[in-house]
Amino acid sequence: MGRPRQFVPAEALRDALAVFWEKGYQATSLDDLTAAMHLSRSSFYACFGSKHAVMMAAVELYANELFARLVALAASSIPAVESIHAVLAAIAEVDAGPHGCFFVNSVTELAPHDAALAAFSQHHVARTGALVIGLLERAGFSPETAHTRAAALLALVMGTITLRKAGLPVAELQAILSQAQLLLADTTSAA
Repeated sequence: MGRPRQFVPAEALRDALAVFWEKGYQATSLDDLTAAMHLSRSSFYACFGSKHAVMMAAVELYANELFARLVALAASSIPAVESIHAVLAAIAEVDAGPHGCFFVNSVTELAPHDAALAAFSQHHVARTGALVIGLLERAGFSPETAHTRAAALLALVMGTITLRKAGLPVAELQAILSQAQLLLADTTSAA
């Protein structure tokens, strides 16, 4: 029987997430990970299996926590349009600095060549889109219009995230994100 673990895997995973977020997947070495996670190589492999497995777990952790926050915002008692703005602001995090969104960074770097990450990213985008569609329908948009506007809103927020990573000032990012108001302005012609 092996020795009991002297570390908390969830904490080690958060440490790995921080390294991947700072450096990206390709630039992160196994030595970077084991040092940040305070693990020997043998403990790393015994608990997590591979660098890719740790990356997938980190992306899923980040996306699942973000989605839980979005669901809470959507479930609030504020009007649907205000909930949509709150959800978009939570995704964009315009004042969070130049690191960008860990999910978007990971998808941009790896999804074109990583089937597992591409599949998870499609799942995450779909569930986030469904959440926004539900809010748009609650605001009075028809299901068809809600679907197309949700896609446009998510494209707007993802673009804002990319521009945040490029270093645009917060005021400019907020002005860009405020363009969502145009997609939310007229429910009468949307039905």
